[in-house]
Amino acid sequence: MRPAVGEPLRRCPSCGGWQYGGAPDCPRCAELVDAIVEEGWRDFLRREFGDRVAPDGERAIAEMVADEPDRHDWRVIDAALDRLTCDECGGPLGRRAGCPRCDVAHGMRYVARETDRPGVPPGNEHAIRVNVSVVRRPEGVSAPEVLARRLLLPALLAGFLPTRQQAQRLGALVKQGARAEDVAVAIDELAAATR
Repeated sequence: MRPAVGEPLRRCPSCGGWQYGGAPDCPRCAELVDAIVEEGWRDFLRREFGDRVAPDGERAIAEMVADEPDRHDWRVIDAALDRLTCDECGGPLGRRAGCPRCDVAHGMRYVARETDRPGVPPGNEHAIRVNVSVVRRPEGVSAPEVLARRLLLPALLAGFLPTRQQAQRLGALVKQGARAEDVAVAIDELAAATR
């Protein structure tokens, strides 16, 4: 389950970092990140179809959702794409960087709706969505950017949103080759300063 706004960060018993921040390398953190998307899908199915959807019926719903990404929450779109198979690479649609069909589907996911939760700065949901997207599809993204996005994700989920200046400082730190521990400390300090 996605953390509530203001909820304290928790350590992952598997990787020792903040929960969610070890993905994609830590299987437990990767599972938590995937659960953010799955939670949105389950809520959508329950709200729109009640308990009437059989697991094999989800594919037809996923096709419908993928055809109208601007009408749905980003988590619903991401989950729908996970349920569809790419005709070109054979993987989940939108996941493989460099596959032309996946790249188009990946780009289309960004027209989905992003609704900020109460109590967060405007743009927090967009930041969560971008970081989740990078962590779930790290191919084609530089290692420093993946590092920054995965380490920032736990703080974003708790409601933090760096200012432009803070984000630029973090970006510079990562580009300078800072160790993951140093980046994590910098993020913790920024998040603590805004509480």
